[in-house]
Amino acid sequence: MRKKRVLLLSEGFGAGHTQAAYALSSSLRKLSPDVQTKVLELGSFLNPKMAPIIVSAYRKTVISQPRLMGYVYRHQKSFNRLTTLALHRIFYTHTQNIVKQLKPDIIVCTHFIPGAVVSRLKRLDPSLKAPLITVITDYDAHASWISPEVDRYLVSTPEVKAKLRRRSVAAAKIKVTGMPVHPNFWEHPGREEIQKQFSLRNMPTVMVMGGGWGMMNDEVVNEALAGWREKVQLVFCLGQNDKLLRGMKEDPRYSHPNITLLGFTREVDKLMEVSDLLVTKPGGMTCSEGLAKGIPMLFHSPLPGQEEENCRYFTAAGFGEPISSLDVVDRWMERLLGDYGDVRAKRKAHLEEISRFNPLQSAQSIIDMLE
Repeated sequence: MRKKRVLLLSEGFGAGHTQAAYALSSSLRKLSPDVQTKVLELGSFLNPKMAPIIVSAYRKTVISQPRLMGYVYRHQKSFNRLTTLALHRIFYTHTQNIVKQLKPDIIVCTHFIPGAVVSRLKRLDPSLKAPLITVITDYDAHASWISPEVDRYLVSTPEVKAKLRRRSVAAAKIKVTGMPVHPNFWEHPGREEIQKQFSLRNMPTVMVMGGGWGMMNDEVVNEALAGWREKVQLVFCLGQNDKLLRGMKEDPRYSHPNITLLGFTREVDKLMEVSDLLVTKPGGMTCSEGLAKGIPMLFHSPLPGQEEENCRYFTAAGFGEPISSLDVVDRWMERLLGDYGDVRAKRKAHLEEISRFNPLQSAQSIIDMLE
């Protein structure tokens, strides 16, 4: 009997979208051995020479012109016809061939660009019958995610569902499933073995992340954190920012037994498990992973647009706090040192509270559509 095939399409504009695709892939295989999955960053797969240049240009724009990106996010109501046509012709003219070759029973998009392309393909090619699922990987619902050809939207919260409804998406098309976080983040192994693996001490620990692009490069905040290195253990995860990693390794302020400097790692779940506070950019996936681990979060310099919305949601829900000044950092360091037992107890209570959630709900919703 032929296995059911799920094609998961993402893009490399930020690491979170592809992380969500791989999390879904893992969860689908965990739920059903009869499901075959394939994850593709569509632009990178179809145009491996051009895609990294585009992604690099996008990253530089995000870093150097955040207000411009915020303006575009707020004022671009959706992809206009010219943009969609350009994407279709420049990057995705072979998408139809890929779909025909792989013959998926369902197509899942964790980024709005492949979602727009597949929507257009379905509009132009009536023979493409595979249902299209869009997984919104932020705590906001920008209009660029929306298309009449989408059969189901999987969203993180009732608030995101309400935003889609205000944009005239039928309620029957929307399912609140939570964010698709990799199953590893819902597991809670013993701290001792992980501490031994990373040569970490059993003491209050702060994990610092900047996302897959390593955008936690604010010297003022990093230096403020490093100022607590005698009493607090610091783990800096710098992603793919090799330049920042080299610079910090050469900086005597970060040369200390209680400071660990890491580049890209696939073991973020383990590091969150042994950390007591997460200092991070408020990307949708990182925040969701932190939520699953029950770790309190401090949000650093949210980019205008999605990150601002993510920061607003998690702050209002009591899961985190923006770093509005260095006083916030100092207050949390003092809390870790003075009320460590209380911090640990609140984390335990949080984990008990969220244990009622089904971490595989997004994947289960996809399987339900396959049956």
